[in-house]
Amino acid sequence: MHRTSDINVLETKALPSPADLLAELPKTAAEAAFVTAARSDIHRIIFTDDRRFLLIIGPCSIHDLEGGREYARQLAALSREVADRVMIVMRVYFEKPRTTVGWKGLIMDPHLDGSHDITGGLRLARTFLKEVLDLGLPTATELLDPITPQYIADLICWSAIGARTTESQTHRQMASGLSMPLGFKNSTDGSIKNAINAIRAAAQPHTFLGINLAGTAAVISTRGNPDCHVVLRGGAAGPNYSAAAIADTEALLATAGLPQAILVDCSHDNSAKRPELQPEVMSALQAQISAGNRSIMGAMVESNLGAGNQPFPQPKDKLRYGVSITDGCIGWPATEKLVRDLHASLAPRFAG
Repeated sequence: MHRTSDINVLETKALPSPADLLAELPKTAAEAAFVTAARSDIHRIIFTDDRRFLLIIGPCSIHDLEGGREYARQLAALSREVADRVMIVMRVYFEKPRTTVGWKGLIMDPHLDGSHDITGGLRLARTFLKEVLDLGLPTATELLDPITPQYIADLICWSAIGARTTESQTHRQMASGLSMPLGFKNSTDGSIKNAINAIRAAAQPHTFLGINLAGTAAVISTRGNPDCHVVLRGGAAGPNYSAAAIADTEALLATAGLPQAILVDCSHDNSAKRPELQPEVMSALQAQISAGNRSIMGAMVESNLGAGNQPFPQPKDKLRYGVSITDGCIGWPATEKLVRDLHASLAPRFAG
């Protein structure tokens, strides 16, 4: 008989079940309470009259745990300094979508050598998330593979669906069952309607195929996630953070019957993929807020210990410490200035 399946599959390896990994690396009661409180705070900033600004900031991706830990310690201290006006949530990104090929993130290739030790990557991801939470920093990530949330979602305070997957039915269904606030990015072509359609879809109940905590195939039924919002990241036609672009987005949200809640990604096409321009994008947002805009409730910034990025693959001992191996970032001095400038600019909002 001719073989008709798995013709191109070289190997399959069993993963530990989500339940086994959660038992091996359980969240503490304090971590659970912190995640719950952070999600509630984020919800209030997005959807109520909480006047704080939501800032999702951190490395494009986590590739070096020691560098990530140092960054998290510094960010936690800075976060405490500005907490009265700015809620800082650290980007802890473990999965990277690729346009063609490339390193797919810490979960998929934690040793940066093509060995694809996904079991080890899931352990490292879960361990690192716990460390960040223990510093008093809420966590944010992009969820790419629909199986991943079963292993780490209980430690995530805010999540994103990226520009390449906003139109994906699989990711809209997954989002409908997630327990945290979530941002849908506009598509890479700049379409905001796709993100708005995703928000509406994710708010509805869905039934789809997935895995349960035991790691077996299951039918998943969800109630829908009401805490989704739009993320503007620019597109093929250019940036979309200007006052006119924000007004267009507000109109689209109103037509769809959705809350006026907009988070702006200062990176990607909004900065012409030049990381050093992110502070300029933030300054433009601050000017709109100072002029009375109430729909811009947050922003995202790619930041690391060192500025820019470095080519990869290359030997690990040649990598510069604290410098991204994916998208370029602003360095720590620019990060401190951006955060403190943002905090100062928000003073009028809290006066009186």
